[in-house]
Amino acid sequence: MSKAGSPAWHSACFLCVQEDIGCLVMLREWALRREREQATPVGACTTPQRHSDPSVRDPMIQFESVTLAYGRGESAVQALDKTSIKIGEGDFVALVGPSGCGKSTILKLIGGLISATTGYVFVAGREIGAEDVRIGMAFQNPTLLPWLTVRQNVMLPLKIVQPFRADWTRKRKTDYRDRAEALLAQVGLSGFGDKHPWQLSGGMQQRASLCRALIHDPTLLLLDEPFGALDQFTREELWAVLQELWLTRKPTVILVTHDLRESAFLANRIVVMSARPGRVIEDETVPFERPRTIAMTYDAGFVALNQRLRSLIVEVRAGNEVSLGAAA
Repeated sequence: MSKAGSPAWHSACFLCVQEDIGCLVMLREWALRREREQATPVGACTTPQRHSDPSVRDPMIQFESVTLAYGRGESAVQALDKTSIKIGEGDFVALVGPSGCGKSTILKLIGGLISATTGYVFVAGREIGAEDVRIGMAFQNPTLLPWLTVRQNVMLPLKIVQPFRADWTRKRKTDYRDRAEALLAQVGLSGFGDKHPWQLSGGMQQRASLCRALIHDPTLLLLDEPFGALDQFTREELWAVLQELWLTRKPTVILVTHDLRESAFLANRIVVMSARPGRVIEDETVPFERPRTIAMTYDAGFVALNQRLRSLIVEVRAGNEVSLGAAA
């Protein structure tokens, strides 16, 4: 029996399609919610404007004493303790910490996919949902639709998100196609637009996933361990690709990762979370100049930063109480 005709192959395709459709539904719900918010009559929204913070220039994201619990009553799981974070426009921030500390929960709160139990989440100066912010997302699994070509996968947000959706029929074979091809070329996938995802390696699929996350010029890019499933050499190649994309486009980026070397290579700041319930215990500025190279990751200062943060995470994994700034 051929590979394509085996039951295992069909099951794998079915699971892939399930995850891909879930990703599309989430993106579609986000787009529809933004349309409804834009249709709200002037004066109907009573969300207060967040006061600017002098410590962060052009703040894009702010958490004020945010907590979040999954479930209710005795079965409730406290994912986040009182958490406060400020992220400036165009900044690149990495979230690190033990598994289950609430890193992905923070991404969901920023994206408006869940609501805080207490506290406030501000995005673009307004409480979450009150301001139209274009968001791009990439995950550990590339979640590319197997029946579409690579180019069609990359162009998908243009078919869903306004204002691009309004011009989809008119521009999908001209401007939008050119936009997709330019992005694919920038990540080293020139000539692969007509291939299907199953014809690409894991690293190539993740490059296409990054293109899809950026095709609609997002103000905010949310990355949930996008390189976690890749081998070390491919991962390092994609660090350089992502750094170049950020340097040329400057979206505000929040990266969730377990790789401290990755966080120090890519981010301007590294925010360390405690064990569940998660809270911020360290907010470290990364001092290394850009563009960064893999060779720099072996320099003494780079290694010292990684070791200091690793020791802090080991301590909180052991259940020891650590206060903000303990790694200084």
